[in-house]
Amino acid sequence: MLNRYARAFFTRVLTPTAQFLLRRGVGPDTVTVVGTLGVVVSALALYPRGEFFWGTVAVTSFIFSDLLDGTMARLAGRVSRWGGFLDATMDRFGDAAIFGALAYYFAGVRDRWMFVLALICLVSGAITSYARAKAESLGYECSVGVVERGERLVGSLVATGLAGLGVPFIQAIALWGLAIGSTVTVVQRILHVRKQAMAVGPAGPVSPESPAAPGEPIAEASE
Repeated sequence: MLNRYARAFFTRVLTPTAQFLLRRGVGPDTVTVVGTLGVVVSALALYPRGEFFWGTVAVTSFIFSDLLDGTMARLAGRVSRWGGFLDATMDRFGDAAIFGALAYYFAGVRDRWMFVLALICLVSGAITSYARAKAESLGYECSVGVVERGERLVGSLVATGLAGLGVPFIQAIALWGLAIGSTVTVVQRILHVRKQAMAVGPAGPVSPESPAAPGEPIAEASE
């Protein structure tokens, strides 16, 4: 839900930067990979040391590449299935690094509940994305859910950054909410696809899309 509103706003903001990079010969795929590496390195280097504020600043600065690469692809007319695949795959690395690094920190300080909550957010986030990808590959619609990637990232990063500034309880509240919301989203998607499957019978609407030719346009992939 948050993705839909945020993307339109940030696309307008990031368009000048996207145009500048394209003029310099930088491609969308390069921005995708570099941004993901930045997120992974920042999260794994800073969060396990308890550097929550500066870690969040670093991670957030690289996360904007997730919006920048899509804007660049649209401006250059290079939106493709490959770009959508690469972007979605790199997103999983970034998400895993953020919640994995938080889980590592909480394990180190022996905070069992926060460790478990970070793991739940990590696992449920991955399942949420997989459920949609698998459903759509089988011909079902699966875009429902109270907590998608945008909510997980904003909620976790804002709370972690504030925790780094000394705000009490904010990180625990956020992780509890995200863990519950992400789990609910997984259940929602399972039930949503089951309802569609039961409506059309055992065979289902299996119609996986055929592989696209290189450069064939496709809507940008999202969770």
